[in-house]
Amino acid sequence: MALISVRALGFPEIRRDGRLCHLALRKGLALLIYLAEAKGSVGRDVVATMLWPEDSDAVVRARLRRLLHRLQLTLGDDVLTIDRSTVRWSSAVDLQVDSQMFEQACDRGDFEPACRLYLGDFLVGFSPGDSPQFDEWAFFRREALRGRAIQALERVVNDKNAACDYGAAAAHAGRLVELDPLSEVYGRHLIRNLLLAGDRAIAERHLEALTKRLRDQLGVAPEPDTRALLSARVTESDEGPPPTRYVSGGGVHIAFQTYAAGRLDVLVLPGFVSHVERVWEEPRCRAFLSSLAEIGRLILLDRRGIGLSDRVGFAPSVDATAQDIRTVLNAAESRRVVLFGASEGGPACIKFAADHLDRVAGLILFASLAKGSATPDYPHALEAHQYDMWLKQLTACWGGPAGIETFAPSLSGDPQARAWWAGLLRAASSPGAIKGVLEALRDTDVRHLLGRISIPTFVLHRRGDRAVRIGAGRHLASQIAPARFVELDGVDHWPFAGDQQSVLAGIKSFVGNLAA
Repeated sequence: MALISVRALGFPEIRRDGRLCHLALRKGLALLIYLAEAKGSVGRDVVATMLWPEDSDAVVRARLRRLLHRLQLTLGDDVLTIDRSTVRWSSAVDLQVDSQMFEQACDRGDFEPACRLYLGDFLVGFSPGDSPQFDEWAFFRREALRGRAIQALERVVNDKNAACDYGAAAAHAGRLVELDPLSEVYGRHLIRNLLLAGDRAIAERHLEALTKRLRDQLGVAPEPDTRALLSARVTESDEGPPPTRYVSGGGVHIAFQTYAAGRLDVLVLPGFVSHVERVWEEPRCRAFLSSLAEIGRLILLDRRGIGLSDRVGFAPSVDATAQDIRTVLNAAESRRVVLFGASEGGPACIKFAADHLDRVAGLILFASLAKGSATPDYPHALEAHQYDMWLKQLTACWGGPAGIETFAPSLSGDPQARAWWAGLLRAASSPGAIKGVLEALRDTDVRHLLGRISIPTFVLHRRGDRAVRIGAGRHLASQIAPARFVELDGVDHWPFAGDQQSVLAGIKSFVGNLAA
């Protein structure tokens, strides 16, 4: 049996029994990569349309026949199975695809071997030319794999640091910096581990390089926490973001953090993206979370499929996210909790509160909604077709600060905030994966649960919110009998953007009354 090795991570190449197959055919190489990723038969018409979108059917069929013939001459007659309607890699060959081996290692939790497999971004520098459908497919696949690589590297850095293997932690942190050079969190990981490993001179050079990148590309200076790394003795116990922990629930590992202490717990479930470590990188967000931690013990989590939690092959439902809340609360040994559901995090908090009234002391809903899209009896959201257009625009801009003008108009002109949001999006998910998440949110409807909420509830909404209309907040408050509703001035969708003090004051008053 012939061994066919397909390298898709980095510039692509095909090897047969260890020997490089010289393919001068860019479209042929694209076809072989696409078939390898498909893991089965692909329609000839699908391939033809992807590679030659502008040509007539007769011309396309002839070109595909010639291309397949030339591939067989180069690779051997035994490598492809071709019939009148489909084409696939032959079952008579042992096919090894590095991108799939990388994903399998991540799925097993073998993050360090996975990092060794990730030699470069998917098909970096390669295009078959004049094939926009292929290029779009490759882009989404590239972003998905890149997100998993970032997640794997983050896990390894944490593990190596916990094991006091600072040299290895620094090496992997260096790769994180290569993938996201404007992230101060990754820069601090690298500098701090270099210092702990005793490489002060190299740490100083990396701080200089980070300072130059931030100045040249964003026009900002590093934060005081970054600059202070070199001015004091760094120890293993230096204060930073809370340590990330993992708990398994339903076969999925959920990332979570706990911070500070208090008579009550405050669990925060944000909107459609989250990353329990990257959120601490933004100064305003860090200040907001620290203020919440003064109210009670703060609990943060990444729902399944997002951030540092395990990727899943489906869009998490409201029920699944409510299950994640329960899994994390059990792991944190939480007895009484105040749920803070922001934006799309609200429905899962509503679901959990309705099912577990004995565990929930209070419910806070900020800029949230009960239904993801509009219907004749619910006009407070986008129509389904409008939602789909917004989703298409969002994913098309993924990798940059997509949607920040809508989510946080007051921060949209801040270079550092834009860089942070873009980095958080890339680390939290990929455009292909987030599309499924947001499609599930579009179809979410928890209106039938609102009448079951009998615990104290606090609904806050800014009047000028551009992402979720204030009517959605008014609807929540009107349908939850014990709810108190507060309309706030401002246009920002994120609670920490704009005037966060009015948000915090309301929350402190609400939680204070619960604890009294």
